[in-house]
Amino acid sequence: MADKHVVRFEPVGIEIEADEDQTILRAAAEQGVMLMHGCKEGQCASCKSFLLEGDDVEHERYSTFALPDFEKEEGYTLLCRAHAYEDLTIELLNYDEEMIHSGLPIQEGVVEVVSIGHVTHDLRHLVVRLLEPETLKFFPGQYLDFAVPGTEETRSFSMANTSCREDGRLEFVIKVYPGGLFSQFLDTRLRPGDRLAVTGPFGVFTLRDNPDAPVVFVGGGAGIAPILALLRSMAERGIGRPAVFYYGARRRRDLCFTEELHALEEKLPDFRYVPALSEPDGDGWDGETGLITDVVRRRETALRGADAYVCGPPPMVEAALELLPALGVPEKRVFYDKFTTTGEG
Repeated sequence: MADKHVVRFEPVGIEIEADEDQTILRAAAEQGVMLMHGCKEGQCASCKSFLLEGDDVEHERYSTFALPDFEKEEGYTLLCRAHAYEDLTIELLNYDEEMIHSGLPIQEGVVEVVSIGHVTHDLRHLVVRLLEPETLKFFPGQYLDFAVPGTEETRSFSMANTSCREDGRLEFVIKVYPGGLFSQFLDTRLRPGDRLAVTGPFGVFTLRDNPDAPVVFVGGGAGIAPILALLRSMAERGIGRPAVFYYGARRRRDLCFTEELHALEEKLPDFRYVPALSEPDGDGWDGETGLITDVVRRRETALRGADAYVCGPPPMVEAALELLPALGVPEKRVFYDKFTTTGEG
């Protein structure tokens, strides 16, 4: 059994124990400490932190775009790839005091496939039922890791529903990539009745309590899943905050859940759904056109005091992270999930 070491997080004053064979991020999650993170693959830098005391840390493979060599030499680390080999004190550079103590226990489970449906030509609606455990508590917007059968790889997918239903069902929206490790398996081999191993919940893409603040959602592709979960949660809980969802797609065939999103406009009086096509195909589209961030720039001139939630492909997320603060959204109130290339498929 691997040795354990104490890891203390500042400035929040929280301590955990971390096994040498697990990442610091995973150890924290298992002990109910919700640290900021994104891809868990060493690519997005959401969990970048600084070593204050102790330096015996080993990293799994990561991108030097997320942690350049000179930063590592200065003492920076990626918690999603770091293993502690001595007691450490770590300064969190990116943390949310509202979320850090709200972590839910990480569980390993088994699900059974109920159905696989097409929502667009390259997006699939996967519905599964929990077998073990019988139920799973999670916050709307969180995700599970799916083990890819026959490999040691996992892929992360956000729940689109707001809670585990009484029958244990969970739903996901998954993009199919050519040659994708999981998505090609999903599209060609997975059938109702098959079983998959899952772990979770993970993620901090959850609705923050900020009653007077308007909400701006920006999404694309399978990024619709966690945003749909947040919107469904707002409707279920009767949250009347002014909200708008900007969803970017290439062509009309790439739009999905359109009827439900328009129905949510009726349930949530201050909610607007604004789809936009970057490559309208001449079929009478009279809605917004262009990249979704350009549409946001045209339509929103003052977002001071708003909360923003962004989820989708990395280029869209990067553009939104630059745009939204320029329009007045406080940087600390921009919450995002970014799909990474390693996670594709």
